[in-house]
Amino acid sequence: MTTSSPAIQPDQRPSRPVTTAELTVWRTLLRAQVRISRRLQADLLADHDLALGSYDVLVHLGEAPEGRLRMNDLADRVLLSRSGLTRLVDRLQREGLVVRESCSSDARGLYAVLTPAGRSRLVAATPTYQRGVREYVLSRLDEQDLRQFGAILDKLAADPVAPTREPAAL
Repeated sequence: MTTSSPAIQPDQRPSRPVTTAELTVWRTLLRAQVRISRRLQADLLADHDLALGSYDVLVHLGEAPEGRLRMNDLADRVLLSRSGLTRLVDRLQREGLVVRESCSSDARGLYAVLTPAGRSRLVAATPTYQRGVREYVLSRLDEQDLRQFGAILDKLAADPVAPTREPAAL
């Protein structure tokens, strides 16, 4: 009878310590993301009374067929928990920008649907958002920087390869 070692749990994997230089890069990434998001949020609030998270929901609905997405799919796209998205959609519904509709094929499923008022608000806010993206990010990168940055972000956004695990002993 052969035995194999138990699978290594994520918190038990051996790793090398993070260097000061590596921590600096990590913290700079976090600081840049927060600063850019705060600036975009301030612009959208000042010009359209629309929070960045709300704009994000409207964008995803606006890009979806018929302006509708299942709530679970929308939560995944806007990187919110299900409960966080529920609260945000509640606010957008009170403002008349989104409505909820039942899913005919799944009684438990709900769609978030962009209303005409939501589409109008999205159309009005998009130039402000795009101007901010250009000013706060794109204008600071030349073509080569943009290609390199895109490649780096692709690497970071990709799902990590699941570690190879030995089958459990029978």
